[in-house]
Amino acid sequence: MIRRCTNIDIDAMFQIINDAALAYKGVIPNDRYHEPYMAYEELNNEISDGVVFWGYEEENQLIGVMGIQDKGDVSLIRHAYVRTNQRKGGIGTKLLAHLISITNKPVLIGTWDSATWAISFYEKNGFDLVPPCEKEVLLKKYWNVPERQIETSVVLRNRIL
Repeated sequence: MIRRCTNIDIDAMFQIINDAALAYKGVIPNDRYHEPYMAYEELNNEISDGVVFWGYEEENQLIGVMGIQDKGDVSLIRHAYVRTNQRKGGIGTKLLAHLISITNKPVLIGTWDSATWAISFYEKNGFDLVPPCEKEVLLKKYWNVPERQIETSVVLRNRIL
């Protein structure tokens, strides 16, 4: 079942995000990886900044989360994570489809350029990489990330744009 996450889900969200983000260790630049990957304070800041998290639940256990953030003329998919032991089961695809269905705006997704599995996932689900010259403009306009993250990230957009 897909449902909107609430404050009572913060601990589970924190665990899912940091479990799944272990996949980045040794893949993304070392200066961008830390443990926990997302601290409680950062998770709460993301929610305060308008990221609405949705979760995939089975047997009363949250096993995947994905956020959507309204940025005016676009929606951003943010923080897409599925528990490591639940990957490859279609949970991310279901969450992504749900979030796309609840917005009528173009959708953008940012991820690490070295996270090739994430890029492939989004491409299989109807997204294309934006050209490098557009990437920096989009990251600066819609995200609040440091310059180093801009250098080492990509942006994808719906193919329907």
